Amino acid sequence: MSKKYFAEPFKIKMVEPIAVLTDEERLERIETANYNLFSLNSDDVYIDLLTDSGTGAMSAEQWAGIMRGDEAYSGARGYRNLVKSAQDIFGYEYIQPVHQGRAAEKVVMPILLGPGKFAISNMHFDTTRAHVEIAGARALDCVVEEALDTTTHYPFKGNMDLEKMESLIKEHGAENIGVIIITVTNNSAGGQPVSMENIRETSKIAKKYGITVLIDAARYAENSYFIKEREDGYQDKSIKEIAKEMFSYAEIFTMSSKKDAIVNMGGLIGVKDDSDLFENVKANTIPYEGFISYGGLAGRDLEALAIGLQEGIDYNFLKYRIGQMEYLAERLAEGGVPFQTPAGGHAIFVDAKKLLPHLKYYEFPGHALAVELYKEAGIRSCDIGSYMIGNDPDTGEQLDAGFEFTRLAIPRRVYTQSHLDVVADALIAIKDRADQVPGYKIVWEPKILRHFTAKLEPIK
Repeated sequence: MSKKYFAEPFKIKMVEPIAVLTDEERLERIETANYNLFSLNSDDVYIDLLTDSGTGAMSAEQWAGIMRGDEAYSGARGYRNLVKSAQDIFGYEYIQPVHQGRAAEKVVMPILLGPGKFAISNMHFDTTRAHVEIAGARALDCVVEEALDTTTHYPFKGNMDLEKMESLIKEHGAENIGVIIITVTNNSAGGQPVSMENIRETSKIAKKYGITVLIDAARYAENSYFIKEREDGYQDKSIKEIAKEMFSYAEIFTMSSKKDAIVNMGGLIGVKDDSDLFENVKANTIPYEGFISYGGLAGRDLEALAIGLQEGIDYNFLKYRIGQMEYLAERLAEGGVPFQTPAGGHAIFVDAKKLLPHLKYYEFPGHALAVELYKEAGIRSCDIGSYMIGNDPDTGEQLDAGFEFTRLAIPRRVYTQSHLDVVADALIAIKDRADQVPGYKIVWEPKILRHFTAKLEPIK
């Protein structure tokens, strides 16, 4: 019996038609796209789970804010509203808008890193790793061992491995560790949360060695919800109270606001109280993103973001939001489809390594399953595995990611229970013929972030 679906805490005011292609049409479309899900036209996708970034449905209040947008180049009203909203949640003095999360990384990483430096993280996501390497540094992942076993139920699989982290600091020298990054929730580990205790202890070790702590805050509200539900001492605290404590243990954050702030475009940088650091942030923002009071965003986007930040920490919304993951997870468990357990905050991460054991990591099982899911039912997803992680920046050799996930990222306030049932039924159907799913090889790839534009073909 599947988990009871937690009904949407909103009503639907507008609908958008979506296409249902035939089997033959889908086969033609994916071949034309060189078997790259990012290269598909959205009109050829039935249920789009490629990402939860910028794909959510904005509220009536956000759309009203868009109409009120002040498009002044400098000192716009939306900028002031955004700063006030962000300060209220994060407790940071300095707030800088940018157009999205990777823009925040582009601004911040060159300030903290350079050649010979290292960034340690519970796990770097793809754009974070890329910006670490673009700055001339190297990325070191440090997630707890519990995350590596997708079958075990551990409440905080996103945690930093504290012992390993301190060992890496000693090995490379504290003076060479430019930043410690805490990604909440931990996307690459399966959308898994990080406990408050682990964040606190990570901060203590960083302070001991004089290293800056940065929170990658894309899904901070979901992480706060998990802390409230799973960690002793937080059940009676509000999401905002939990978030404020979480950010108190870091000096700076970067955020793709296209996730937990439920906007189609936007990002943030926050600096707790270091005015010199913030001056460097502003100095990079102006040439990269535009003047500091708009940071690459239209005034209407600033208004929508200011409102979305507050909507994203609503408890009932988060209960429904994460309830969708739990419902889909139960359906998949009943059907024998393996995934990272427990369910993550923004996505279900199907364990393609277990589902497709005949494929090696260099045959990209996570990507192979994503292609098969599109062919089966017009559902677009993506690989979080060896295809995404790419090649060693020094040797050029294909890296073994360890995880081989197919990520089903659920957009916020977009799909219903019936859509999730279609996804579950399609994956269960694929499971029954899993040994027939082919691996893939890359026939062309760019040097950086290859999975966005690479061309592939099935291995015969």
